[in-house]
Amino acid sequence: MDDHAQSVLQTRLTSDFPELAHLSREDLEDLLADPTYFQAIFHTLPQVKQLYQGQAELGSANESIARRNLAYQDDLYKLRSETQEAFDRAKSLEARWKEIEKEQRDVYQRFDSQFLLMRLRHATIAQDDLSEACANAFVQGSPSDPSPAPLANKDIDDFVKEFRELRKTYHKRVMWGERWAAGDVVWRDD
Repeated sequence: MDDHAQSVLQTRLTSDFPELAHLSREDLEDLLADPTYFQAIFHTLPQVKQLYQGQAELGSANESIARRNLAYQDDLYKLRSETQEAFDRAKSLEARWKEIEKEQRDVYQRFDSQFLLMRLRHATIAQDDLSEACANAFVQGSPSDPSPAPLANKDIDDFVKEFRELRKTYHKRVMWGERWAAGDVVWRDD
């Protein structure tokens, strides 16, 4: 390296690191050649000292934060456990909610308008069958009275009263079914 280049390098080095300005050219060459000497000089530089000081302060701050975090550790574990219990309870309640909703749907289904209409139709048919069975039993004679003797007025009056009530119920059900089919029956959900 020529003298001019070395001079420029030395000027630049001393302007960037004025702490090295007092070193001779031989000392600078020794500095580059000997790693131990380099380390000794390097650690005396104010920028390096400041860097190490900042690093030490950050280390202390980190230790302080770590101690604070460790102080919260038991509370956090307790909170995590409580949160897990609450989550498990919520999941259990959610499953129970679904069961109750299903039960509710099953109960409400019995009061659904289509289900009630079907029940009305079945009850109407059953009522018709019952009144016809009553009439057939009367025409064929009372099963409890096997004698072919003529029926008394009281028996006829009892039959007419019973048959009339059976048919009255049947016709009411037929009327309700017809109204329902015509759209005159409205079921409220409240």
